[in-house]
Amino acid sequence: MDSPIGPPIGAVRTTPGPAAQLDDIDRILLDQLARDGRMTNSALADVAGIAPSTCLGRVRSLVERGVIRGFHADIDPAALGRNLQAMIAVRVHGNARPHLAEFGEQLAELDEVLNVYFIAGADDYLIHVATADTEGLRVFVLQHLSAHPAVASTETILIFEHVRPRTSPMA
Repeated sequence: MDSPIGPPIGAVRTTPGPAAQLDDIDRILLDQLARDGRMTNSALADVAGIAPSTCLGRVRSLVERGVIRGFHADIDPAALGRNLQAMIAVRVHGNARPHLAEFGEQLAELDEVLNVYFIAGADDYLIHVATADTEGLRVFVLQHLSAHPAVASTETILIFEHVRPRTSPMA
């Protein structure tokens, strides 16, 4: 039986890097994997018009070069009883700025946190969280953010609906 391209990879810290050199075949592979990360190597090779062994080597190269950051399941938090999602803008105190990366990594370890974004502007972080309900969100903000000595302020924005594009164009 043909298996998916690669194993799931856990959360990783990513920073923008230089643009990778990609040819038309690489772009086809990326487009197809963005549509369906579980696509088999044989099916991916067929779409790209290359041999399965060549396809596997190219995908491995894209992973090694950091173009493909990982393969993962997109799990609906509501299916896990986490029906309330929010974005929380966090501003840290000026004296905490030398430790921003460490703070971001601490946030990423929390169960409620889906994504952590280090951002430009008035705030320092934007945190995407999912909790069971408003009480869970309140407790999260109070215990993990407001009580943290580095945090100067927070602003919580509730998410009513998340509409995700069906495909991720890579052109």
